[in-house]
Amino acid sequence: MIGRPAAAVLPPSLRVWLGLIAGLAALVVVVLGVLYAGHSEPGTVDRWIIQPTADSVGPPWRDVALALDFLGEPAGAAMLVVAAVAGCLLLRRPRAAVLVVAGVGLTVGTATLLKHLVGRTIHGDGNLSYPSGHTAFFTAFALMVALLATGRLRLGRTAGMLLVLATALAAGAAMGWAQVALGAHYPTDVLGGWCTALAVIPATAWLVDRLADRMADAGRRQLR
Repeated sequence: MIGRPAAAVLPPSLRVWLGLIAGLAALVVVVLGVLYAGHSEPGTVDRWIIQPTADSVGPPWRDVALALDFLGEPAGAAMLVVAAVAGCLLLRRPRAAVLVVAGVGLTVGTATLLKHLVGRTIHGDGNLSYPSGHTAFFTAFALMVALLATGRLRLGRTAGMLLVLATALAAGAAMGWAQVALGAHYPTDVLGGWCTALAVIPATAWLVDRLADRMADAGRRQLR
């Protein structure tokens, strides 16, 4: 017997809108990258928001910022990814597990590549800052969880978009605040990281669905 088709990780009702958002986010990433390529000082917008320093916040908020920062470090990120993959497998959503791994890998890889292409640094010590990899990862992770929840709960277009965008905004704002507060990134680096996730994850989810559907079709043809 042939089982039921696996649920799409990119809900059909959200594809058009998330595709448009992904395109706009990619444009923002490129524009900011061109504007700040090779820079080593905060821009006008960065100075208007805050002058990044290593001690922008004190206890107890600094402890909160450090805790959030840990979730973007290799050890913390690995814990989140392993937990998410395990949850997907327990819920019998292997396609979702693939999305988590692929989404994280492509988002972090894209952010890392952009850092070397743009060459923006902070504090004059050669630390590449644009875009924020921590913000990109955390936003991407939250965005994937929201997409999976949307599909699991079978939310409609309006409710689904509200959940996805609100989750991505909250995650990006939280990690972005931590990065700026700790002096690790300029505010525009954070915006670039957030938009990187918004550009990469919808495309990755669409690709995972496309490849999984093709493999399922091939398997059904072999069973005939």
